[in-house]
Amino acid sequence: MANRSRPSQQKRHKERARQEKQKMKFERRQEAKVNRASSPRLPGEDPDIAGIVPGPQPNPWGDEIDDDESDGAEP
Repeated sequence: MANRSRPSQQKRHKERARQEKQKMKFERRQEAKVNRASSPRLPGEDPDIAGIVPGPQPNPWGDEIDDDESDGAEP
């Protein structure tokens, strides 16, 4: 007969863990909302592409290829 009460205790524990997780998510979302609202943004500028220069980009690995070597033809 003692085993019958075990599942409801497990359920309570599981439910409390779920509620705690929801509370943490809510607090994290509120903090993110405050951070977004307080961050300075320039009107008309997309923060994802701010500072990107149009045109050819430098090679991120630093390998410089001369124009003479890039065509593959022998001189």
